[in-house]
Amino acid sequence: MASPRVLLLTPPLTQLNTPYPSTAYLAGFLRGRGIEAFQADLGIEMVLRLFCRSGLQTLFAQVRAREDELPGEAKQMLAVESAYLDAIDPVIEFLQGRNPSLALLLARPGFLPQGPRFAGHRGHSASFRALPEQDRAKRFATLYLEDLADLTQATVSPHFALSRYAEHIARAASSFETIIDAVAAPQTLTDRFMLESLWEHLERFNPSIICLTVPFPGNLFGAFRIAHSIKNQRPDIAVALGGGYANTELRRLSDPRIFDYVDYVTLDDGERPLLSLIEHLAGTRPRTGLCRTFYRDKDRVVFTNNTSDRDFSMGEIGCPTYTGLRLDRYLTILDSTNPMHRLWSEGHWNKLTVAHGCYWKQCTFCDVGLNYISRYEMTPTDRLIQQIEQLIAETGCRGFHFVDEAAPPAALKSLALRLLEKGIAISWWGNIRFEEAFSPDLCRLLAASGCIAVTAGLEAASDRLLEKIKKGITVDQTALVAAAFKDAGILIHAYLMYGCPSETVQETVDSLERVRQLFAADLIQSAFWHRFTATAHSPIGLEPAAHGLRILGPEFQGFAENDFLHEDQRGKTPEWLGEGLRRSILNYIEGNGLTLDVRQWFDHAVPRPRVSFSWVRRLLKDRTVEDDPRAERRFIWLGGQPVCEPVGRRTRLILPGRANDRAVTVTNQQAQWLDNLIRQSTPQNKPSSPYPLIRKTKTAFPGTVKDFETFLGATSWKKVRAAGLLLV
Repeated sequence: MASPRVLLLTPPLTQLNTPYPSTAYLAGFLRGRGIEAFQADLGIEMVLRLFCRSGLQTLFAQVRAREDELPGEAKQMLAVESAYLDAIDPVIEFLQGRNPSLALLLARPGFLPQGPRFAGHRGHSASFRALPEQDRAKRFATLYLEDLADLTQATVSPHFALSRYAEHIARAASSFETIIDAVAAPQTLTDRFMLESLWEHLERFNPSIICLTVPFPGNLFGAFRIAHSIKNQRPDIAVALGGGYANTELRRLSDPRIFDYVDYVTLDDGERPLLSLIEHLAGTRPRTGLCRTFYRDKDRVVFTNNTSDRDFSMGEIGCPTYTGLRLDRYLTILDSTNPMHRLWSEGHWNKLTVAHGCYWKQCTFCDVGLNYISRYEMTPTDRLIQQIEQLIAETGCRGFHFVDEAAPPAALKSLALRLLEKGIAISWWGNIRFEEAFSPDLCRLLAASGCIAVTAGLEAASDRLLEKIKKGITVDQTALVAAAFKDAGILIHAYLMYGCPSETVQETVDSLERVRQLFAADLIQSAFWHRFTATAHSPIGLEPAAHGLRILGPEFQGFAENDFLHEDQRGKTPEWLGEGLRRSILNYIEGNGLTLDVRQWFDHAVPRPRVSFSWVRRLLKDRTVEDDPRAERRFIWLGGQPVCEPVGRRTRLILPGRANDRAVTVTNQQAQWLDNLIRQSTPQNKPSSPYPLIRKTKTAFPGTVKDFETFLGATSWKKVRAAGLLLV
């Protein structure tokens, strides 16, 4: 039997600016093994069918048919329908980057119809007028689309949203009955647009298996709507479902009705289960030989995991490919002018993984026992470089987002060095832990290699709580690491959490005060507060009583299981805290309210912060960086080659930099030593001896060991270090 033709689909809706990478990973893997694999993002396709002139005409016709029951805002939008129709194509072209010359027109008050979203926008404020013309246009265009999205949701498609699409359905899906009811409801306008795209792909590719990736709860409803349509019209096509949602929520599937819609549900990394499924469909593997896969046998749900087949290593899975995904059709929207925050919604990012899993994997709130966390493996650096070069050639894009759970400092150091050695210019960002290993010099090295931003979990900004959740960091450590990134010009987004087991209101207020100071000192540029949730596969969820929690539900009813309702028997953080925390962060991100007493953000009385108002300032003032001559650290030089000029009996060493040159005057022997050290420390794309270790470098220094140690504290040495001589 011929190998099955595979169609990989992302249901609506993850993001508008760039594809979610799961189909790109799997397409690259399968094609590398000679298997026909195609991919499509039905989310962006659905949005573009709606946000065009014909799509809006259909929308407004359906809205107008319900005119008697419409809210006032919808009636106001109907009154200027022609303005919305005239503006939509220019807006989409502009947000796709195809017509930047439209910026002046879009930013001009009066061209775009201004619906409810514009009401609270400070379009005439000095800060908004100071924005570049392109940003002002993007912001107005985004508000215009958000108004149309709100109209769509409020009138004809209640599940529609530009993000978190139909998420409320997945959040209440402990019973599959919720999905059955949602899918049985009449198709909405956006459902129709989504399915129109689906059938075009089926006709074009004629697949024998369709794989639906569900990375988030917001993709679940779309996936089952797609699967239901396929089963009704093309029952000959096998349908498989996998992705992040399945990995965390569907590990106890027991309701056989699920398989009225899909034939298979796979868990964890998709490469091995999907390959075994393809072999099964091709007739070369029995069904009992499937890997980490649910299916229905008569009226019984069966889980099969053939452990004789190992997972593929990070060096074996191949390079992701975006072939088939129209990258030029994605939209850049601007819902915040914060430079860190806008990375999620602006521009295309090639997605890669530095290391699979998490090297720490101790946090008690995290799914540390599941494969996507527990199986830790670094991608070989040369393999990662090969993937980077391949994606640049394929996409023409030099922006990279490393989608690790937590990229290891050692792996990032190795990657940065190889990028510099090969002269590969990219812009990149990724997720890290606030490790002490991220020294000021390592941060400078990462910045030199193209790092523009990092995201990291501070979680609870309280040492007591950080210790209880086994985060392995302290608040002071976080601030110092953040300062190292800031000094290197790297932006930071911090993930924050409130309502941890045993947390008190006092601790929440103290955490907010620390976060305020981090923002005020520009140590972090963006953040988001999440409410703590006990999850089924985390250490807390597995042993709630040990952490002072009592699980209240929901009762597992055969479908999804992850987020538990709980009662904290040792602490108390009321729900209303969340609104105050949300309000504070939205203001901090925009640079507002940074000097206000944090208590002013809450609608209820809260205690005064116990954190010193000078905590960050004092911490930064007291930090010192000294070069230890016994350390196992190597020199890396980031500048150009030095030039020596005689100055009497001494030598002036000119140190070229990309922005400016620096110079130091030292003895002739010291100048020669420095010149040799810098040349040996310069990244080069050729086999060479390792970068010199500081503890070995002292043997060549012109003088005694004590002279060497004295020189490491001298002003001239500090100038050389500041010029670009790193120790990492």
